[in-house]
Amino acid sequence: MRICKSTNTYGAKEMPLSQADRLRTKIEDDILAFRLKPGDRLDESKLAEKYGTSRTPVREALRQLSSNGLIEIRPHKGAIVAVLSIRDLVELFEVMAELEGACGRLAAKSCLRTDIEGLRQALEECKHLVEANDTAGYHLANEAFHDRIYKASHNACLIKLTVAVRNRASPYRRLLLEQVNRLETSAVEHEKIFDAIVNGHADLADTLLQSHIVNKDIRRVISLVSNRDSDTAMFESKAPRFDDASRFASLGFK
Repeated sequence: MRICKSTNTYGAKEMPLSQADRLRTKIEDDILAFRLKPGDRLDESKLAEKYGTSRTPVREALRQLSSNGLIEIRPHKGAIVAVLSIRDLVELFEVMAELEGACGRLAAKSCLRTDIEGLRQALEECKHLVEANDTAGYHLANEAFHDRIYKASHNACLIKLTVAVRNRASPYRRLLLEQVNRLETSAVEHEKIFDAIVNGHADLADTLLQSHIVNKDIRRVISLVSNRDSDTAMFESKAPRFDDASRFASLGFK
């Protein structure tokens, strides 16, 4: 069996990947790129055929993704891409905000000249894609900008935790970014975050990153959660507004 090497944005040593590991990465990429959507069924036979392998490494890859929370394995029904309830999603974003804030705080204290240059380049790319109104491209550039902040924290444990939570929330972040047209606002917030980090303002960087993650659009979800009587009642509305529960249902939320 051919062994490939993994690459790591954060400077960790490369490790050999098994066939199951490679399949896990491919399926994870499809989920994070929204090629596989929340609720989509993951048939072992079809995945094995798609990736040119047997069902055994597919089964192991799905087991790994289940432990990461990206998919749900249902007894006697098979696997699906995980669907979060609104409450789960809100709690996930709250944790993510705390972790990103911590990354920004440490980056403001520890960033090197090379970190600053990397952040500057990522920021400029975000601006360019806003001008081009390229939502798909901006999603990738947005992740690259945040990756640079994680790296600038120089804390491997924090980076690992933050990336894991970010990946779990990624399909929903992408949808929210597209649905509420936050590109320009997001890029402006990036610039403020960049300034805080390069000027060593740790508290400000922490605050700005937390509000960047749990922004007013996510707060609409929090408001819905706090005012509902039940999940079922939430989705009776048919009005085509983003802050109506019917829109959240259409985005794959429970």
